[in-house]
Amino acid sequence: MHPLSAHNILQVWERGYDQHLVNRALTLLTATCQEMTWNELAELSVGQRDALLLALREQTFGTRLNVFTECPQCHESIEFTTDTADIRVVNRYDPAENENELSVENFDLRFRLINSLDLASIINCDDVTKARSILVHRCVIQVSREGVELSPKELPEDIIEKLITRMAECDPQSDVLLNIMCPACTHNWDMIFDIVSFFWTEISMQAKRLLHEVHTLALAYGWREADILSMSTARRQLYLEMVS
Repeated sequence: MHPLSAHNILQVWERGYDQHLVNRALTLLTATCQEMTWNELAELSVGQRDALLLALREQTFGTRLNVFTECPQCHESIEFTTDTADIRVVNRYDPAENENELSVENFDLRFRLINSLDLASIINCDDVTKARSILVHRCVIQVSREGVELSPKELPEDIIEKLITRMAECDPQSDVLLNIMCPACTHNWDMIFDIVSFFWTEISMQAKRLLHEVHTLALAYGWREADILSMSTARRQLYLEMVS
């Protein structure tokens, strides 16, 4: 893995402009994880994928994260700073383990963790219950009760809830929560931190900034986009200051 260059950022942004976030995550990783194929990246668990995205974000923009949100109670705008170290979760399970097991209430299940291909299968699903059913059906490899094999469709709701909890335990990076207290009304809640949407927002902002810089310097000096993007950030900034 290597950090995204200015040229990479524009390429990724243009390629992912009309994509869903699931595909944008893979677009980001394929630009830099050249030792892995698209299929290999797509088959990583969501937590493994997000750990790679967090590492890529660190290499590209640094460890500091400026987070913006809104209080769900009083709608106060909230801004705070955190660090990638606070987002990174230590996984006590072996991430290379393809299959996991759960035994509860006479049910024995073998399952794999949710990956990007699974998420892509429910992109257009508006019904939460149906979407969860699809994911369970895709990820449960085998299920039996007291030695009798069953279909994943026969799993009771309480067993599905326990399965989802176990999946989260096995892949903790996939479900990162930040505890937040509103300074205006003191309301306290847990906010889901989604590295994909957060990183993509930064990529979009940086791409637009780079395009503006290319436009300014091309008008001033007649340089090509590729030449401008190949400059270091410091050198490009000095030229921009001279023409402003």
